[in-house]
Amino acid sequence: MSDLPFTSQSTTDALPVGVSLRQLPSEQDGMGKTTALYRRDWPLNLAPVQWNLVSNRPNTLRGVHVHHTHWDYLCLLSGEMLLGLHDMRPHSATYRRAVLHRLAGDTPTSIVIPPGVAHGFYFALESTHCYAVSQYWNPSDELGCRWDDPMLGLAWPTSDPLLSPRDATAPSYEELARDLMAQTPGLS
Repeated sequence: MSDLPFTSQSTTDALPVGVSLRQLPSEQDGMGKTTALYRRDWPLNLAPVQWNLVSNRPNTLRGVHVHHTHWDYLCLLSGEMLLGLHDMRPHSATYRRAVLHRLAGDTPTSIVIPPGVAHGFYFALESTHCYAVSQYWNPSDELGCRWDDPMLGLAWPTSDPLLSPRDATAPSYEELARDLMAQTPGLS
């Protein structure tokens, strides 16, 4: 399998600093296709400690979440995902940058999301994704805000998505920003 480079920019919008996309190398033969989801020699800035497989019903929105300590590594396996990103790191060159980026299961791509970059995932179609984390789940590192808060700058293509109970009652962006800075004063 060929080793394709990470890119720091989507096809139309610049991603926040530290967010990396990788087109995943695939090989086809007469029986189907094999895609490498992860290789230890890829420069990911994380050593995964846990992998999760997630199925999503149509019109599901997960997030918006941000972590102050752990990294996420995500691969869409089937369907489509609209990935929303918002840089909350005050010392970042892309502070407050917001971008929506489309991922499609038929073009295997992975994304690395560093601490301090808020992220949400919208699935218009039934979809499956897997993700890895650099640290085990810790509720103090799982912060969130309302998916539709205008301060996020994310124009989701839905007005009434399926949400988890936690995401449906998430606080405002301003409260999230205060909590994130209180827990991580040197976040950059």
